[in-house]
Amino acid sequence: MASSNIITVPITSAQVTAIILAGGQSKRMGRDKALIEVDGVPLLSRVYAVAESVCDRVLIVTDKSSQYRSLSLSRNVHKELSQRINKTIDKCKFVKDDFSEGPLVGFVQGLFDVKTAWVLLLACDLPWLDTDTVESWLAQLDRLPKGTIACLPRGEKGWEPLCGFYRASCLASLEDFSLAGGRSFQDWLAEESVVELTGCSTDVLFNCNTPEDLNHVKDSGPSPKRLPDG
Repeated sequence: MASSNIITVPITSAQVTAIILAGGQSKRMGRDKALIEVDGVPLLSRVYAVAESVCDRVLIVTDKSSQYRSLSLSRNVHKELSQRINKTIDKCKFVKDDFSEGPLVGFVQGLFDVKTAWVLLLACDLPWLDTDTVESWLAQLDRLPKGTIACLPRGEKGWEPLCGFYRASCLASLEDFSLAGGRSFQDWLAEESVVELTGCSTDVLFNCNTPEDLNHVKDSGPSPKRLPDG
């Protein structure tokens, strides 16, 4: 007999809101990571283009919305990507990061503006994130146990919380955790039901936290997978 505990209806892009976290001071990098260009494209623009191609709605949580809002309109990016973002930038909503207390609190602030069942949470510094991979992850959501609060990649140090899917209903638990002083995704997720995403390459999950990380990306040549078409 089939389990009644399983969701069998495919999850569509209309049921997922993307939240991109672009707050923080980028202390380890020494400059704003969101503005750093890889192959001529700012990191935030790259991540936004993938998020917009997979989700019907994109939120960017930041304390620098005026600076980022004009990013895709004025930066010297590839023509195809520039045209895509110029066409869709008005669909993006900027959520003010009022507290600057790290990614977990930023996520809470973004969740208050979510009206869909699922959230795709992304850091702004994922140079090799690609649409095909994220779409393959989306296809994994349709058979999760009902109690699952997140579906995330797992790395050597634990869950990769800033590149995966969460049920929007996690807001209550996450808000309680943050109000009690919690700031660690790993500590919060340790108390929740999380399922591992499959098909997660280290390239896709690689992020730019330091100048050394950025040099690695630049030395590696072109992205492993191309950006979404315009």
